[in-house]
Amino acid sequence: MKIYNTLKRQMEEIVPLENNHVRMYTCGPTVYDYAHIGNFRAYVFEDLLRRYLKYCGYRVTHVMNLTDVDDKTIKGSLQAKVSLDEYTRKYKDAFFGDLKTLNIESAEHYPAATAHIPEMIVLIARLVEKGYAYRSDDGSVYFSIGKFKDYGKLAHLDMSGLRAGARVVQDEYEKENVADFALWKAAVDSDGDVAWDSPWGRGRPGWHIECSAMSMKYLGESFDIHTGGIDNIFPHHEDEIAQSEAATGKPFVKYWMHCAHLVVDGRKMSKSLGNFFTLRDVLSRGYSGREVRYVLVSAQYSQTLNFSFDALNGARASLSRIDEFKERLKETAGSVERVKNSLPAWAEKAKQEFKVALDNDLNMPEALATLFGMIHEGNKVLNSGAVVGEEACTVLHLLTEFDHVLGFLEKGGGEADAIVKRLVEERQAARKAKNWAESDRIRDELAKLGWEIKDTPQGPKLRKL
Repeated sequence: MKIYNTLKRQMEEIVPLENNHVRMYTCGPTVYDYAHIGNFRAYVFEDLLRRYLKYCGYRVTHVMNLTDVDDKTIKGSLQAKVSLDEYTRKYKDAFFGDLKTLNIESAEHYPAATAHIPEMIVLIARLVEKGYAYRSDDGSVYFSIGKFKDYGKLAHLDMSGLRAGARVVQDEYEKENVADFALWKAAVDSDGDVAWDSPWGRGRPGWHIECSAMSMKYLGESFDIHTGGIDNIFPHHEDEIAQSEAATGKPFVKYWMHCAHLVVDGRKMSKSLGNFFTLRDVLSRGYSGREVRYVLVSAQYSQTLNFSFDALNGARASLSRIDEFKERLKETAGSVERVKNSLPAWAEKAKQEFKVALDNDLNMPEALATLFGMIHEGNKVLNSGAVVGEEACTVLHLLTEFDHVLGFLEKGGGEADAIVKRLVEERQAARKAKNWAESDRIRDELAKLGWEIKDTPQGPKLRKL
C-alpha cells in the first residue's frame, strides 16, 4: 500500500515501525460546537484509512483526541455560564452520536485534553530543561522555534523573515504569524477558573502541546501515521513536530496524511453564505447517514470535495443500485449459505482491481468504478441465468468484505438516531399537553426523516419507511 506522505512530498509504501502493527493518530474535534460536514470529511477519510489497513491484515491502534480546553471551549463555557466540563460534555456526546450515524469505527483511545494535563506539564518541563522553551515575564512558557533547526519542514516554510523573539499566544494563527508559540498559558481573568497548578504557576496548556503529549502516551515517542485536514499542517502539525522531536530527539511521525477541504456548491462553507451545515442539518432534510458517508468517501481524499444536495440525491440513486443488486443475489442464493472457494471471473477481477485502487493512496473514485463495473457485469450474468446459488452467495460474501472498507454497502438505518428519539419525546410531551397541532407537525417532520410513528396503548412505535 502506497500513500502520499506530506512530510516527504512524495508517494511512499507503508512499512510500520513495529512489525505488522500500525500506530495512528487523528486530530479530533474541538468540542465547542457541533461538528460540521467539513470536519466529518476528515473523519470519514481517516476511518477509510483505518478500515483499509485492517483489510490488508495490519493490526491498528488508533488514537483520536478530544480538545476540550482551548480558546474556543473556554469562551463558550463562560458565555453559557456553565463549567468547562458541562459545556463540552454536550458536544462530546453529540460527536460520538454523529460517528455512529456515519458508521465510523471507534478508535482504540479517545483521550480528552483535560484528563492529560500532568503529561503535558512533564513534556513542557523536558523542553524547558533542554533549552527549547522559556518562561516569559507573565508566567507563560513558550517554545523557541529558532532553537529547533528543522522548524518548517512539514509546511515548507520560508524562515528567512522570522523575527527573533516574536511570540504568538493564541492557539490558531496564520503563516505570517510564524513566531514562538505558547506551551503553557499563565492564568488570566478572561479564562475564568479554568487553570491548573504547574511549576510555572497556575495556567493551562496551549493547543499544540496537547496532541504531542497524548499521542506519545498511547502510541510511543515515534509512531507510524498522523492524519488531519490540510488546515492543520500549519501551525498545529508543524508545532507538534517541533516540540515532540525537540523533547525526545527522535523522529515524531513517519507518515503524515492530510485531506483537502470540503466546499459546498463550489463555495467555502460559511454561516454568512447560508451554506454551513452540521450533520444534524443534513439529516433534518431527510437524508441518511449512509448517504452522507457515501458522498464524503467518494472523492479522492487529497482533492477538494464539492458537497451538494444534488450529490446526496446521486448517492441515494447509487445506493439503490447497490441494494437492488444485492437483493437479486440473495434471491438467487435462496437458502444456500455455502461459499465456494473461488469467485466467478467477473467478481475475481473486481476484487483484484478494488485492492489495486485502494493500494494507490486510497483511490476511491477508481475503487467505486470497480464496484459499479462489477455490478454491471453481475446483472448481465444474472439476466442470462448463468449464476447459481453458491456463486451468488460467494459474491455476497465478497460485498461484505468490501463493506469492511467502505462502510456503506449495508442498508442499516433500522434504529432511530438521537434526533429521531428527541422528536418522539417532544411529540409525546405535545400530546400530553393536548397540543395536537405540534404533535402533527412533529409527525410530519419524522416522516421527512423517513420514519412512521404509530400511537399504541404501549406507547409510540416507530417504523422505518
